[in-house]
Amino acid sequence: MDDLSPELDGDLEEVRDPDTEDMFGAPTAAPAGSPAASPAASAASETAYQVLARKYRPRTFEDLIGQEAMVRTLGNAFATGRIAHAFMLTGVRGVGKTTTARLLARALNYESDAVHQPTLDLAVEGVHCRAIIEGRHMDVLELDAASRTKVDEMRELLDSVRYSPVEARYKVYVIDEVHMLSTAAFNALLKTLEEPPPHAKFIFATTEIRKVPVTILSRCQRFDLRRVEPEVLVKRLEEICAREGAHVEGEGLAMIARAAEGSVRDALSLLDQAIVQVDRGQIVTAALVRDMLGLADRSATIGLFEHLMQGRAGEALQAFRSLYGFGADPAVVMLDLLEHAHGASVAKALGPGALALPGDQAARLAALGATASAGSLSRVWQMLLKAYEEVRRAPEPASAVDMALIRIAYAADLPGPEEALRRLQNGEAPAAVGPAPSAAPSGVPRAQAAGARAPP
Repeated sequence: MDDLSPELDGDLEEVRDPDTEDMFGAPTAAPAGSPAASPAASAASETAYQVLARKYRPRTFEDLIGQEAMVRTLGNAFATGRIAHAFMLTGVRGVGKTTTARLLARALNYESDAVHQPTLDLAVEGVHCRAIIEGRHMDVLELDAASRTKVDEMRELLDSVRYSPVEARYKVYVIDEVHMLSTAAFNALLKTLEEPPPHAKFIFATTEIRKVPVTILSRCQRFDLRRVEPEVLVKRLEEICAREGAHVEGEGLAMIARAAEGSVRDALSLLDQAIVQVDRGQIVTAALVRDMLGLADRSATIGLFEHLMQGRAGEALQAFRSLYGFGADPAVVMLDLLEHAHGASVAKALGPGALALPGDQAARLAALGATASAGSLSRVWQMLLKAYEEVRRAPEPASAVDMALIRIAYAADLPGPEEALRRLQNGEAPAAVGPAPSAAPSGVPRAQAAGARAPP
């Protein structure tokens, strides 16, 4: 540096490459007054939107909706100290299997200033709760069986079971989608599940319980998580909308709950999508939700079902084509018709109060159930079930629905085998095949036209 003149020495910072400091890890200072220098701007850039399914994930057992039976059983087990060494959680997607597994891991290792034993009361965050929630606790290992299917990986895991926990009360192994383990991996797991060390607990979760060997199931305490009922799901969605400041019509929330098919995660994902259909502060109408889901209007499909049960093939085809023109999925229309056949049958047996539907819709289905015989409703159900499979496989689903509607309308008012046999034994004329014509051909009497279609 002695060769540098005083003038250059004073301007050393200016002649350096501006990126020189970054080569040694020093951050580049932001110019004064720039947006990057604002703390608020930095905080906003670091804050990412969290979807509702993650934001409102249950943090306590009281937050689990629709699983009261499981929570009650676990509560009694923890209160009496009869805690199993292995749990098997099963159910459809989105009902809370993984969430319940994490809550169980917290409950098993709960520790606070006042509580020094396993408990399901997680209202106050314990010593180990935060680390378990964030997935960084060294004694709680969460694995995905889809990525660890080999027997060598399972043996490596089981080798660590014999070591005592480092910080917590138990070493907890949470294995998600356990049905994806290989047969050899299951066999390697058998002995450990048979005689586990007292400090180890296993929690398994799966959507395919039938693929889990019975030898594994017999060593676990099994809990079947139920689908959440639509009315319970709607109430939960209303609470979340109130917290988020979103406005969704009640009928729209009912559509979302029905489309979710009992899955809380699916319902929250659909609600997330529905909220952004309008600008902030505006109301999300049922029509917008219907368009988003591609669903047919329930009242319209009940009208279509009425046409079918009364044998009006032409009106049924027109009603379906109207729904199809509004974007209704043919397969969803068939599912709605199946639901209406079931609803009419239930209303016939138990009354309209047994249906979780608005009063006018329940009354319409109850009226259909009252006028149709149980045999006719059962036959229509079977035909709709067959038609639904045909629609799913058909290259043109709409054409398959047309053919199914014509077939069902012509068979809806036919007598059952017992009724037809009784009429033949009594010498009565069999019923006409198909619905009554709206108009007889020119020059042919209506009665004669109807009799021409009767079987000889």
